[in-house]
Amino acid sequence: MSIKKIGIITSGGDCGGLNAVIKGVARNAYAMGIETVVIPNGYAGLYNLIELDNVVSLNAERVSKIEASLAGSEAGHSRVKISKIDDPNKYDRIKKGLEKFEIDGLIISGGDDTGSVVVDLSAQGIPCIHVPKTMDLDLQPYSVGGDSAINRISVFARDLKTTGMSHNRIIVMEVFGRYVGHTAFRGGIGAEADAILIPEVPVDFDILYEHMKTTFLARIERSDVKAGTYLIVVAEGLSDASGEMRYDESAGVDAFGHKKLAGAGKYIRQELEKRLKADPEIEAFMKRAGMFVPGIYSIPEVREVTPGHLVRSGHSSAYDVNFGYKTGAGAVILLCQGKTGNTVTGVEGHKVLYMPTTDAIKRREVDIEELSLFESLGTCFGRKPIEFKPETVEESRDARAM
Repeated sequence: MSIKKIGIITSGGDCGGLNAVIKGVARNAYAMGIETVVIPNGYAGLYNLIELDNVVSLNAERVSKIEASLAGSEAGHSRVKISKIDDPNKYDRIKKGLEKFEIDGLIISGGDDTGSVVVDLSAQGIPCIHVPKTMDLDLQPYSVGGDSAINRISVFARDLKTTGMSHNRIIVMEVFGRYVGHTAFRGGIGAEADAILIPEVPVDFDILYEHMKTTFLARIERSDVKAGTYLIVVAEGLSDASGEMRYDESAGVDAFGHKKLAGAGKYIRQELEKRLKADPEIEAFMKRAGMFVPGIYSIPEVREVTPGHLVRSGHSSAYDVNFGYKTGAGAVILLCQGKTGNTVTGVEGHKVLYMPTTDAIKRREVDIEELSLFESLGTCFGRKPIEFKPETVEESRDARAM
């Protein structure tokens, strides 16, 4: 397949590592004598390419201005699904835009929705390679942005303990995750959160409350200055013991038709406050701790915090910069070899790894068998703890190399 010019698109939500993907594509393409151009604003830019006067060429000078360690994307984003565009000629319009700028193929970085459009465009005869990107980590392969988000969540959650300790508060931190809890789980463990609530485990609020009460009260009672806090990290896709998702329905839906999940932190706060008010032991505790003030302060404060887009902003982790460079460079090789409609999953030594995008975008949830180890270490997942039953297995040399 003859490729002389590549168009690069970043789509969906922003996150860490994307600028490294862009630089990996541009630098490897340059080394192979291929020009790379930016198609700005995600799939919206692809649809409107025919209307643009010019596109930015990522020559050596322009690429040097991109900082790989910064999160976000120099190419810009939009949440647009091509098949939903109300234009019967949309694919012809896209092809004409590509012809206008003599773009031979596309490298597109994004998550499951973005990947579904890669499949769609490939079926329309437009050569595409997908680079996995999502801070939710819900694709089958690792996705750029995940490690950055986990580290940001961990830092913010740890930092919140200082205000929690100062006021003896129960802190509920709600983070992105939609239908999977990878980043809440890993970020929560990194912050040593007391409880981590993920979509894969319906929450029994009575169990959560008893863990919170036992842990929080004991901390304050042991403290010589009567200080303590309790930290909960929750993914936005919270579900209760009935399996029903709890979110603010007024948030609406995004351009891909997904419900905008919000309100999990608020729902948890309300459930804990309701139980604190009904618990006859709490007033006695508040008096023993010197915290009780009639009519003003009868139960411990519960506060929800939603860092929102802060967890996907700022700087990329070193891991994501490494992964972004490798997969960006690998995508160029796949495109030049005509392996379109595939997702690059990594580069190991001289091997560029890939899989069909249709397989890559299948949802990957948290393996809940992992939770029992952390439950044995004291973390609550809103369920009755399951005994950790270890099985020792010698790892192969090849597995360690991965």
